[in-house]
Amino acid sequence: MDPFVRRYSIGLACVVILVVAWNLLSRDPRIGELNQLLAEDHELGEFPFHFRVVKLENGIATVTSPRSAQVPVMQFLRAAYPELASVSVDDPRMMEAQAVLVKKQSRAAEVIKSEADIGAIRWQVDERWFEERGVRLETRP
Repeated sequence: MDPFVRRYSIGLACVVILVVAWNLLSRDPRIGELNQLLAEDHELGEFPFHFRVVKLENGIATVTSPRSAQVPVMQFLRAAYPELASVSVDDPRMMEAQAVLVKKQSRAAEVIKSEADIGAIRWQVDERWFEERGVRLETRP
């Protein structure tokens, strides 16, 4: 191996090690604990969307959500429940799925807010969830 390739490889390895170390050291263990609470909750277990805490700052937990002004609720329901893809918006099955979504998001908020150090929740649309399912989100100014 020539000296340039050797130095380049060593330098690249150092950068990768530093990035990985920084990611591991900057993680908030409390976020992991809150996500564990959500993952273990029996009412949230079977739901096709998994709520996650992505940020915790000054008692405010930022939690992923499938709903926002950016995403019509029907878009989420059709992605989460393929059997509803061609169902009308006013179909009873669609209305029931929407009620379940409201109940599950309320439950996720209840689980997080039950912790003494959490004073509020800020919801953030989970763009990755939609991307993984091939759903393109509208970007509004």
